[in-house]
Amino acid sequence: MDLNLQKPIVFLDLETTGVDLVNDRIIEFSFIKIHPNQKEEVWTQRINPGMTIPESSIAIHGITDEDVANEPFFKDIAKKVAAYLEGCDLAGYNSNKFDIPLLAEELARAEVDIDLKKNRLIDVQTIFHKMEQRTLEAAYKFYCEKDLTNAHSAEADTRATYEVLKAQLDRYKEVDFKDKNGTVSQPVVNDMSALSKFSQQNKNADFAGRVVFNQDEVEVFNFGKYKNVPVEEVFEKDPGYYSWILNSDFPSYTKRVLTAIKLRKMMK
Repeated sequence: MDLNLQKPIVFLDLETTGVDLVNDRIIEFSFIKIHPNQKEEVWTQRINPGMTIPESSIAIHGITDEDVANEPFFKDIAKKVAAYLEGCDLAGYNSNKFDIPLLAEELARAEVDIDLKKNRLIDVQTIFHKMEQRTLEAAYKFYCEKDLTNAHSAEADTRATYEVLKAQLDRYKEVDFKDKNGTVSQPVVNDMSALSKFSQQNKNADFAGRVVFNQDEVEVFNFGKYKNVPVEEVFEKDPGYYSWILNSDFPSYTKRVLTAIKLRKMMK
């Protein structure tokens, strides 16, 4: 099933030095942009991370320091990346938890002003896990009935994710979804807004999920001693908590969201 698109959608996958959103870096990305007329364009790019790639990461994706020694730093192409993604929906596999937050961090470090929260985000892994609880390779085998070759190559994983989403739409077009709690939702339709909403695990205020919206649409902390407590309430009774976060290894976008909440409270 072709995707019903009102705007371009970019499927993406990152290969990185590790999984730490603050300290690790992108070493390869692949973007597949699908236009409303179904035309495709592909941009796959290796990046010099400016740090040694750990052996544990090389064992996964096979990209070495020598492979990226002559590639550009992310900051050198950050504006081009932002322009490529501007105005597009974004989709990936585990992208809401990892790829999008890490990409947002890289853009913030490069001082490129783009708010990816304005893009609709579709996480194919979340759709899959709500239905089947598997990995990308298993998802590809399950939905597309093919083996995924070159797994952990950014472009192969990106294209597999695109194919899995199309196959999911074919498979589930007449099925009511039940989540892990047994709650039935409407069938997943070929609509990017509906898919974005369905593929959210939580309603995050930031990308890393450190701040989420509660059922009253109020931002609350999602970690630590103030978990589930409204951010504004915490800042009022424990002003030092904000300073502690700013001076700790929290993602830049999380700090930006908390700063905006603090400024909003000051303006009341």
